[in-house]
Amino acid sequence: MPLYWGLARTGTLLDLELTKDTPEKLSERLVQGDLDIGPITLVEFLKAADDLVAFPDIAVGCDGPVMSCVIVSQKPLEQLDGARVALGSTSRTSVRLAQLLLAEQVGVTPEYFTCPPDLGQMMQEADAAVLIGDAALRANLHDGPRLGLQVHDLGQMWKDWTGLPFVFAVWAARRDYLEREPRIVAKVHEAFLASRDLSLEEVGKVAEQAARWENFDDEVLQKYFTTLDFRFGPDQLRGVTEFARRTGGTTGIPQDVEVKLLEA
Repeated sequence: MPLYWGLARTGTLLDLELTKDTPEKLSERLVQGDLDIGPITLVEFLKAADDLVAFPDIAVGCDGPVMSCVIVSQKPLEQLDGARVALGSTSRTSVRLAQLLLAEQVGVTPEYFTCPPDLGQMMQEADAAVLIGDAALRANLHDGPRLGLQVHDLGQMWKDWTGLPFVFAVWAARRDYLEREPRIVAKVHEAFLASRDLSLEEVGKVAEQAARWENFDDEVLQKYFTTLDFRFGPDQLRGVTEFARRTGGTTGIPQDVEVKLLEA
């Protein structure tokens, strides 16, 4: 929301067609060529990097805790070898990050299965669960402590392991569209940067508005919005290439993938 909220205020994209969908569907449509520009989850971007150009200076990530991507566990993570771990999301990036951290940082090989993101139900069927989004925020702030569960922030685990930020999603344009319409792509990039800056300057108003239809109060949302890292600079790029190097062999990502950034 902090990336889009300012668009209505600036009015810079009124002459473009906007499409609303889930992150997974937007990623698929961008890769398939149904969208010219859009957000795309990191794993899907890296798989299609030859066809896409990423926008610099704008992403959704973290440099430490992220709050909304967590592993919730009934036991220490070191005891999850062979244990059942529920995946409460189809988010390929968050799930792959969790699996990578458990395998290589913690050193365990759980038995994974997918199920709806209901923490109570998950804890009846599994020893731990991977949650993202609202379900993760609820587990992090309320349900985990209330139920006596351990909550591990995936962003903080990655930071502790690599010393680098993590990027969950980037904004990108299709290379063929960029070749046809470089000025429009530049305009959209500038509009999102302006929107982000305005939203973060007025983050209290953004959180207050979001609280009207979310199950969190404005103080929680303001903390969340300011915990997220919306930058995509050299440090974030190093985090992306490190993730590709570590996970490429099992995710279909070239370990030496080249990330093409939009030039000013």
